[in-house]
Amino acid sequence: MLGVPFALGADRRGVDMGPSAIRYGGLSTALDTAGVEYTDAGDLALPTLQSQSATTDDGAKYLDAIAEMTDTLADRVATEIADGSVPLVLGGDHSIAMGTMRGAAQTDELGVIWFDAHGDYNTPTTSPSGNVHGMPLAAAHGYGDFAEMPWATAPNVAEENTAIVGARSLDADERAVLRESDISVFTMEDIDRRGIGPVTDEALDIATDGVDDIHVSLDLDWLDPDDAPGVGTPVPGGVTYREAHTAMERVADRDAAESVLRSLDVVEVNPILDQRNTTGERAAELAASAFGKRIL
Repeated sequence: MLGVPFALGADRRGVDMGPSAIRYGGLSTALDTAGVEYTDAGDLALPTLQSQSATTDDGAKYLDAIAEMTDTLADRVATEIADGSVPLVLGGDHSIAMGTMRGAAQTDELGVIWFDAHGDYNTPTTSPSGNVHGMPLAAAHGYGDFAEMPWATAPNVAEENTAIVGARSLDADERAVLRESDISVFTMEDIDRRGIGPVTDEALDIATDGVDDIHVSLDLDWLDPDDAPGVGTPVPGGVTYREAHTAMERVADRDAAESVLRSLDVVEVNPILDQRNTTGERAAELAASAFGKRIL
């Protein structure tokens, strides 16, 4: 368990307190209940909003600081995996996934499942805001501007082994790129029609096909704002809390059968925007479900 109290990818205060909110939301108790052996390794020391000037590099804000974070986190994740652990990385905004994926994919082919309301497939050139938390999946694949930023890419992560689940807010440029890519995108319409279980199972089939392991990235704005109000970019019409549990339980079931989960990050919890730490508690419970917690 590793906290990454980082907010520069979202350019907004509060999300850097996400790791504390998730811990306070009962993460240790939930993992204990699931029978998970874990160590809380504390938080990484990283650049903060107070320590940085509001710089924009080629359309992306705070890019130098984000590169520093990515390198630091990638090295730590790679070390923990080499030591036999499965890193549970607590964000922080979604830009931290660049570091998690880069570290997890250092030596082996890695599939990715992206549970998110957004595609996170903008680049510094296409982003309407310049906020890098809307770019990490494009960065992992080395798409667009990121082809010239090797620190941002995740080696051994292929488009055909990447699945976005629950998308419902895509920018025009993202839609065009994703349609032409080999990434599998399951929208909320797919979940409404088919159900969360079958959609998650298909995403797992895609992510695990011919690879060594998978990375799972859970953005709390994937949930409907009624269930997870404490996020920076809420989008109505998301999955319910129970549907989110079902998805995480399917991840745990696949991992129990095939030992495929290499890393998990849980991101975008912002306690400043939350109600009585509801979103922090949701994040804690969902992380535990991904590691095997069950009702019975």
